[in-house]
Amino acid sequence: MQIALAPMEGLVDEILRDVLTPIGGIDWCVSEFIRVNDRLLCESHFQKLAPELAHGAATRAGTPMRVQLLGSDPICLADNAALACQLGAPVIDLNFGCPAKTVNKSRGGAVLLKEPELLHAIVREVRRAVPAHVPVTAKMRLGYDSPDGAIDCARALVAGGASQLVVHARTKVEGYKPPAHWEWVARVQEAVAVPVYANGEIWTLEDWRRCREVSGVDDVMLGRGLVSRPDLARQIAAARDGFSVTPMSWAEVLPLLAEFWRQARRKLAPRYAPGRLKQWLGMLTRSYPEAMTLFAQVRVEHDCTRLDALLGVRIEAPSETLEPSP
Repeated sequence: MQIALAPMEGLVDEILRDVLTPIGGIDWCVSEFIRVNDRLLCESHFQKLAPELAHGAATRAGTPMRVQLLGSDPICLADNAALACQLGAPVIDLNFGCPAKTVNKSRGGAVLLKEPELLHAIVREVRRAVPAHVPVTAKMRLGYDSPDGAIDCARALVAGGASQLVVHARTKVEGYKPPAHWEWVARVQEAVAVPVYANGEIWTLEDWRRCREVSGVDDVMLGRGLVSRPDLARQIAAARDGFSVTPMSWAEVLPLLAEFWRQARRKLAPRYAPGRLKQWLGMLTRSYPEAMTLFAQVRVEHDCTRLDALLGVRIEAPSETLEPSP
């Protein structure tokens, strides 16, 4: 059984991956999707969204990171996958699950689930282009507006060469609205002969137990649940191994938040860093009532130096702006 940290554009970036993976329980993580249109991207584009490539494709905690690509042109995706491997990507993951309207309008993400033949062609060409020892994996939803084609899509991906599937147990139209249809994960696993990971609505240890019972699969990918409860993977890993751990307290989360802010101050422009802090702190309020008090103070603040004081962070030198936008 493995536990993965989901790729979430604009949320689970290299900063949050760096902060979350040392807590424990996460077997591997995935970069934010790298959008591929009609050209071979430059190396700096990969390095921007997957900077871990410069350090053995792993976070500082040693957690392996896969590179995720998103697009609809099989040949162009194949060329970029080959480049990603040259840069050190240990696994190429393909995104067929993003529900964002802007992404779907440009023929990326979940909209491709309407075209199983194209899914097959994409995976086939990427599989041909990358070294034999580099696995090609895929993340999908149950469909665009209905799960009726989920089995056909899963079979098309595996027939193309995908060695592993992550199934977000909702359609594109359902977005992130509960419930997740874990029973469909079971159907997908019955239909394909590769490991299938369950994804969606796993917020607590109890959710994981129910998901495992309903889906029948052992492997899981955690997204918003892990961002909202940073030790969720550690709790699940402990339960998997037959013991329990004391849940992380708010006092233990605060240093993580401070480190996140410290890195955001170094890597993001002052106009964008506060928004990233508010984004994660807002999600933490779901699991930690104490976070509400701090969030009430932070949400109206835009000055980075005052946020430093609120979080007890001392910035030794002026911020180095590496990223002009979030």
